[in-house]
Amino acid sequence: MSEEPAPGGLRARGEEALGDLAQALLENPLFNQALTAALGAGERAAHAQRTAMGALNIPAASELERLEQRLRSLSNRLESVEDRLDDARDEVAALRRRLSSPEPGSPQDDEQVALPEPGER
Repeated sequence: MSEEPAPGGLRARGEEALGDLAQALLENPLFNQALTAALGAGERAAHAQRTAMGALNIPAASELERLEQRLRSLSNRLESVEDRLDDARDEVAALRRRLSSPEPGSPQDDEQVALPEPGER
């Protein structure tokens, strides 16, 4: 019967071999040139893409994110204004009710404040 290598030993040898391969690639000048050229080409392609999108007036993702944040902020502010407007409308309605039917036992003034109906100015 043959003994199987321990899983940990096989793994260690595999990691060592992978480390040796990586070191050999990094020390190889031809590989370094190819890697530098590939990274440079990627950056040039990204720059060309940004330029083309700008020429076509297509916004970048960062610009869309900034616009989305501004729209959310505006939406929140508008919601706040709507809430305040609802509160003001409720207060005006309560004042109208109070002025149109005075409480029993209170003296009525000859002059009443006339509030315009909604939509009138």
